[in-house]
Amino acid sequence: MTEMVVHPLDADSPVPPFEQLRAQIATRAASGDLPAGTRLPTVRALAADIGLAVNTVAKAYRALEADGVIATEGRRGTFVAASAAGSGADARDAAAAYVAAARRLGLTLPEAVRLVERAW
Repeated sequence: MTEMVVHPLDADSPVPPFEQLRAQIATRAASGDLPAGTRLPTVRALAADIGLAVNTVAKAYRALEADGVIATEGRRGTFVAASAAGSGADARDAAAAYVAAARRLGLTLPEAVRLVERAW
């Protein structure tokens, strides 16, 4: 199984560190850069490696698990879930379906984007 390496986070970004970490892992899992079955470091190990608080990393892992990107298997560890693979194409399909529905409803692009931002 592959080991995961996290790319540095941007300390100057307005995006909170937990969200940067969540997005990085989710994007890499969707692209196949982190294939299904890749073992993630423990929360404590990753926090120490990248200089974040343990609670910050735990929050990112909880969000990823809720989204089905990762799965924790007790003492075995945390792994990229099989369901995360191919989600890039799934996201494109979902976006296309949303655009079609928004147009049918007569929404403008700014209105559709606002709805996505609110739901996010």
